[in-house]
Amino acid sequence: METMDAILTRRSIRKYLSKPVTRDVIDEVLKAGMNAPSAGDEQPWHFVILDRHGLLEKIAKMHPYAKMLKEAPAAVLVCGDESMQKFRDFWVQDCSAASENMLLACHALGLGAVWLGIYPAEKMILEVRNLLSIPEHVIPFSIIAMGYPAEEKEGRFRYDVSRIHDNAW
Repeated sequence: METMDAILTRRSIRKYLSKPVTRDVIDEVLKAGMNAPSAGDEQPWHFVILDRHGLLEKIAKMHPYAKMLKEAPAAVLVCGDESMQKFRDFWVQDCSAASENMLLACHALGLGAVWLGIYPAEKMILEVRNLLSIPEHVIPFSIIAMGYPAEEKEGRFRYDVSRIHDNAW
């Protein structure tokens, strides 16, 4: 899949087939995440693979928009490590770039995926941190739910010239 095609056709997929996502495929998605740009090239991220059904169900109960995790064969939790940052609070941008790379990789690999935000919702951060025994200096940022799609979504062309400003507002 060409890069622009992947960008323009990727959609948030919340319904998945029961077909498992293999570790090899998850590793490809993680490679995409770890090749995202990061401030000062610090790469202040950690990733937690989630593929145990019971664990995914627990997260679905604590996150108000994560019901699809009950059916998802796999997910990846993206975390930011505050102890690794050279430039304070840029881990948020770094983890955002990693999350988007992972969504595009899923799409290019024939998977459906959706980004589930955790940060900055303090209650969800604490619940996920406690559930997965994540250290204090590591902040749960997002979950990328993934699986082989059981739904198709039409693309929307989102290019809006009214949002473009030349050299000043």
